[in-house]
Amino acid sequence: MNFKAFAARFALAASLCLLTTAPAQARFWQCAPYAREISGIAIHGNANTWWNQAAGKYERGNTPKEGAVLSFEASRRMRMGHVAMVSKVLNEREVLLTHANWSRRGGIERDVRAVDVSPAGDWSEVRVWFGPVGGLGTSSYSTNGFIYSGSAPQTESLGTVQVASGGNSFNNSFTTIVD
Repeated sequence: MNFKAFAARFALAASLCLLTTAPAQARFWQCAPYAREISGIAIHGNANTWWNQAAGKYERGNTPKEGAVLSFEASRRMRMGHVAMVSKVLNEREVLLTHANWSRRGGIERDVRAVDVSPAGDWSEVRVWFGPVGGLGTSSYSTNGFIYSGSAPQTESLGTVQVASGGNSFNNSFTTIVD
């Protein structure tokens, strides 16, 4: 084997080794696991289930806040819905979103522009920056609202109350135990 053939085989083997290490480090992200990881909102399942799952666990609303997750409704084009974290509030009708699997399958986008285009200004319809067109484009998407990263206010619970007596008959020696 001459030197040129040896060098070509070595270069091919080295490049194959490099190609096998890159996919191990790369990660294909879906929007829901990525939103959960970066927001701290511990909801599992498809994005279209997040809004209902958040009820009673997290505060929800229609005002953008940093760290909140914007929940997109399922549609014909997005059958599983979509979730994206608000990375910055620019004004009452514009935010920057960080999310996955939007412009590029499995890809992550940081600080992309989203605009509230709802007639009532309640964030029920938005346009989101889309990489292939390099702008907002003409598509708008219906949303449920924002899921905030703090837990929902809990109603005060007394827990379980047990009443015990000092014997078989009821008398004045009742004791209450509250868990």
